[in-house]
Amino acid sequence: MARLLRAGQRLPSTRTLAGDLSLSRITVLNAFDQLLAEGYVESRVGAGTFVASSVPDELPARPSRASSPAGSDRKARRRGSYRVDDVARHEPGPWFRGRGPFSVAQPPLDRFPWRVWSRLVARAARRLDSELLHYTGPMGYKPLREAVAEYLRTSRAVRCEADQLMVVGGAQHALDVSARALLDPGDPVWIEEPGYFGARRALSLAGCRLVPVPVDEEGLDVESGIARYPRARAAYVTPSHHVPLGVTMSASRRLRLLDWARRSGAWIVEDDYDSEYRYGSQPITSLQGLDGDSRVVYAGTLTKMIFPSLRLGYIVVPPDLIDAFMAVRRATDFFCPIFPQVVLTDFIREGHLGRHIRSMRKLCESRRTALVEAIAHEFGEELRILGDRAGMFLATTLPKGCDDRAVASEAARRGLWAPPLSECYLGRARLRGLVLGYGGFDEETIRAGVRLLRQVVDATRVNSGRRPVR
Repeated sequence: MARLLRAGQRLPSTRTLAGDLSLSRITVLNAFDQLLAEGYVESRVGAGTFVASSVPDELPARPSRASSPAGSDRKARRRGSYRVDDVARHEPGPWFRGRGPFSVAQPPLDRFPWRVWSRLVARAARRLDSELLHYTGPMGYKPLREAVAEYLRTSRAVRCEADQLMVVGGAQHALDVSARALLDPGDPVWIEEPGYFGARRALSLAGCRLVPVPVDEEGLDVESGIARYPRARAAYVTPSHHVPLGVTMSASRRLRLLDWARRSGAWIVEDDYDSEYRYGSQPITSLQGLDGDSRVVYAGTLTKMIFPSLRLGYIVVPPDLIDAFMAVRRATDFFCPIFPQVVLTDFIREGHLGRHIRSMRKLCESRRTALVEAIAHEFGEELRILGDRAGMFLATTLPKGCDDRAVASEAARRGLWAPPLSECYLGRARLRGLVLGYGGFDEETIRAGVRLLRQVVDATRVNSGRRPVR
C-alpha cells in the first residue's frame, strides 16, 4: 500500500474520497491538511492535490534481523562517545539491579514520618503562587539553601553561607556538576582504592584520568598519592565514612591532604556519605570545616536521610567558583524542581529532620547490632567485619577461596543484594568480600538474610570444588 502512489500523482478530490470511503468530508479535509502540513502532498490552484514531488519513489528499507548475516548486528551497532562506551562497559553487576535485603542504598523507609510529610505536602500545595511556577536560579530555592546551610554549620561544622550552597539532584548529580566545573578532560584525579564506583563513573564520563590511591585504617594514604601523582588536579574522598570499608580518615591524614591541596593548587571533593549515622561517638567534623584555603568542594545528599526518590542533594561551593558552577548548571538542567524544595524547607525548619535523624540513628544502631550478631552466629570467625561504627552498611571479608563476584551473583539470584568488594577496586582487588546494607531492614529480615547468605556461600564453595567449612 505504501508504494501505490508515486511522486506527482494526482489525488482524488476530498468530496469523491469521502464518498468512496463513507467518511465525513471534514475528516478527509483534516487528513489532507495534515498531509499538506507535513510535506507529503502539494496543492495546485485549479488543478487539485498531488503527491509531493520531493517524496522519493523508494525509501531506505529497514533490514530485518532474520536476513542479517550472523554477527553483523554487533558490527553495525551505532555508538556514542568513547567515554560513554567505556562507562557502559563497566555497568554494575546483577547485585545492583534489585531492592531487598542488604541493598546498600536503602534507608529506614518503614520508620519515615509519612503523615508529617503528607501534611507538609498538602500545605505547600495550597500556598503555591505563580512565582514558584516560573524558572528559578541555578543555585536552588533560597529558603531551602538557608535552612540546609544552618543545618550544616551546626551539625557538620561546615563553613558556609546560603549563597554558596547549590541544590542538586542527589550526591551523584553533585559529583557530575563538580567534575564539569573543576576539571578538564585528561586531568589526573586521585580516587580512593577501593572506592565508590559511582564517583569513578562520574569522573570517567568527564574524561578524567583516574589515579587510584590506597585506603587503610586511617583512610586515604596521602603520602602514597603524592608518590604516585603529586600534581593531580583533584582528589575525591569520603573521609567521614569511607565507601566501602567504613573507615574514618584520621586527623593527621586530613591535615596532610589539605596541605597537599594548598601547595599543589588542587581541589578536594568531599563526599560526606552517611556522616549523620555514627555509633558510639558524635559525627566527625567535616574536612571542609578544617579548610582555611577554600580548596574543598563539599557534597552531600538528603535522600539517605529522607527517601531516595526525593533526589535532592547539595554542593557547598568555594566563593570564587560560584560563577563556574552556575555556568555548568545553566548548560545542563537549570535547576531542581521547586515544589519538593518547598516541602523540605518546612520539614527542616519545623524540626522534623533533626528528630528523624536522631530516631534513625538509634534504629540503625540496633539493626547494625542484629547484623553483626547474626554474622557471628552463622559464620563464626570465617567472616571479618569491617567498618561497623557508622553508616547504614558494613563490609565483610569472605572465607578463603570464595569468589566474591560468584557469591554476589548467586545471592542476587536468591533475592539478596550484596555487592562484592572487588567491584570497588579500579585495579587488582586486595580484599574480597561483600558490602551489606542494613539500614532499610528490620532485625528479623536481617537474620533471615544472613541465614540465606550462609547457604549461598556454602553452595558457591561446593560448586567451585571446595567443601563448606562448619
